Amino acid sequence: MDEPHDLVIIGGGPGGYVAAVRAAQLGLRVALVEQEHLGGICLNWGCIPTKSLLRNAEVVALLGEGKTFGFMVESFQADYAAAVERSRRVATRLAKGVAALMRKNDVRVVEGRGRVAGAGCVAVALNDGGETELHARALIVATGARARTVPGVTVDGQRVITSRHALEMTTLPGSVIVIGGGPIGMEFAHVWRTYGAQVTVVEMLPRLLPLEDEEVSAEVERAFKRRKVRVLTATRVEGVEAAADAVRVRVRRESGEEETLEAERALVAIGVRPNSEELGLEEAGVRLERGWVVVDGRMRAAPGIWAIGDVTGKLPLAHVASAQGIIAVEDIAGRDPAPLDLDAIPRCTYCQPQVASFGPSEAQARQQGYDVRVGRFPFLPNGKALALGENDGFVKLVADGVTGRLLGAHLVGPEVTELLPELVLARYAGLLVEAITHAVHAHPTLSEALAEAAHGVFGQPIHL
Repeated sequence: MDEPHDLVIIGGGPGGYVAAVRAAQLGLRVALVEQEHLGGICLNWGCIPTKSLLRNAEVVALLGEGKTFGFMVESFQADYAAAVERSRRVATRLAKGVAALMRKNDVRVVEGRGRVAGAGCVAVALNDGGETELHARALIVATGARARTVPGVTVDGQRVITSRHALEMTTLPGSVIVIGGGPIGMEFAHVWRTYGAQVTVVEMLPRLLPLEDEEVSAEVERAFKRRKVRVLTATRVEGVEAAADAVRVRVRRESGEEETLEAERALVAIGVRPNSEELGLEEAGVRLERGWVVVDGRMRAAPGIWAIGDVTGKLPLAHVASAQGIIAVEDIAGRDPAPLDLDAIPRCTYCQPQVASFGPSEAQARQQGYDVRVGRFPFLPNGKALALGENDGFVKLVADGVTGRLLGAHLVGPEVTELLPELVLARYAGLLVEAITHAVHAHPTLSEALAEAAHGVFGQPIHL
């Protein structure tokens, strides 16, 4: 039996550890239970190591464009294993940083697997053996999610892999079939193709990045096809067969045509499923829908229990988990946290070209009954984009024609993931699109395309 805490958190990912820090800042005594690594999947086996690999791919691609920039590299060889090793170093460094944050904020970290064992009680099977109980007036479940697999397909970690296996591979596959054209699949497809692998992307829905605006999806598909990535959309995977030296994927197109694809490996990247099993949640009064924890606007799941992050099934993004963690803790502390506006959450895909967005697409806004006005501006005439040698893509703003407020933004092109904050702030603050046109944007910057797109909402872009 352990001494009481104010709060016990199960899961040390970007939701759990941020909640722990915020709780400590508010004077709560906190215990954090983590079975594997502080930082969770995002820091250790997701967002961070993937972005490190993407940076390496960016450098490799740049070296391949020496003629454009006036230099020559002789006998150049890209070391994929070194890129993976670098990604692990980056992840390890950040994980140590999270551990330091826990010490700085006097958060007690308990290494083991936790489960709800009654009102205000978490039983922990300790990693080094034995079991302990942690007691608190409030519990937060932040157990995240794991890769979803194709029904009937066995992931063996060798021929058929998930993103975690992909981040452990130190040998570049000669050929890969990527099952799933969402952000994870597209990022790995980009990295592997940059390093020279033959890549095929299979997406069941009619277009790549199916949750993005249609024009954005089309731009990305064109870019990937120019790089000789084979793209099969509206194509369903019927079966996967792993052999000693290859993997074969049977697919069926919308027309009924069947084909068997063959490659060294197949990456399954079709989304995630919640880590909600064997946690004692339903016995504690928590309602689950297809495994996802049902929460209200303050992340309450049941009396004395809150849930945050991927396990809630809202948006499987690290920054969403962190924001939810702060909301939950402030509610526990008796504050009045602002609700999370899911329509204003930034979404990013770090392939090339990059994709960044929030809010409804143009089609979705029309379906929702808005009098839609759209402003578009391409990067082609943007001075900074031309200087970078990356002028594909565009900025697209979706506005309410009645109120003049920004509803959504959809960007594809160079470094667009860094351009979202201004637009997200405008959306949160309820600013008129006209305010973006009045804000002076430094020249030459990529951000000028934001102002031009805002002018475009009124049919008055300056440089087009």
